Amino acid sequence: MPQVNVNGLDIEYESFGRDGDPAILLIMGLAAQLTLWPEALCRGLAAKEFRVIRFDNRDIGKSTHLTDKGAPDPAELMARLMSGQPLEPPYTLNDMAADAIGLLDAVGVDKAHIVGASMGGMIAQLVAVLYPARTKSLISIMSTTGRRDLAPAKPEAMAAIMAPPASLGREDRIEAAIRIWRAIGSPGYSPSEAELRALAEHEVDRAPYEPAGTARQMAAVIAAPPRNEILKNVKAPTLVIHGADDPLVPVDGGKDTAASVPGAALIINPGMGHDLTEALAPIYLKQIGDFVAKVEGRA
Repeated sequence: MPQVNVNGLDIEYESFGRDGDPAILLIMGLAAQLTLWPEALCRGLAAKEFRVIRFDNRDIGKSTHLTDKGAPDPAELMARLMSGQPLEPPYTLNDMAADAIGLLDAVGVDKAHIVGASMGGMIAQLVAVLYPARTKSLISIMSTTGRRDLAPAKPEAMAAIMAPPASLGREDRIEAAIRIWRAIGSPGYSPSEAELRALAEHEVDRAPYEPAGTARQMAAVIAAPPRNEILKNVKAPTLVIHGADDPLVPVDGGKDTAASVPGAALIINPGMGHDLTEALAPIYLKQIGDFVAKVEGRA
């Protein structure tokens, strides 16, 4: 896959479809590599005559890992947040939104449909707010405004994503990834053990394990102020997609996002949790594809 230099970082990306077609930028979530956007979804959108771009955020996959910025302690940051103390993360979600725009610059895209999942949804929201001239539409998936009084993640979901692997060995890392996806996955669209293992093996083998990078991304999420007020300024057509059974970012986060963006549409999918499995790819393909086609004025 190619790389481009963005804001002093090397950003790994992949493009599907023809360069001249309307662009869709896919922004992935916390500790998630670009490959977690199902290839069936990317190719399906490309078949609908869109150019689809997915990429590794900073500090994950094959993009630059900011090892010089250390490893913040998320628990300490949460304690400081609760006590009203100032937070100083290694970087912010605004910086990550600037990465997304820098990638569009590097690949020659003036405006794009901005699609983000989980933390990627938070970044996508900020792109729509901070770079309205670059945003054709906003699609926020299984994400939230960050409002402090919204329902928290289920304890078992948080425990799963925070638990380190038993060792740095390949098999233990694979087992840890499977446990996470089982804990946060979609009860109505459960993948087989074979699918989960193949996905985990691919993720583990694709890039080195660097938990400090995940901690830096998490610090950016924790330090981000709620976006309710600034989301009122979004003018781009907006769709919010959320799972009714999401244990990590409960559905109230999606409802609050839709309520904060004027005119936003909201789709709540029963049986959907906090993942993008192959079984869910046709649903995402239809819901994203229909929405961006409508924005483009297609029948």
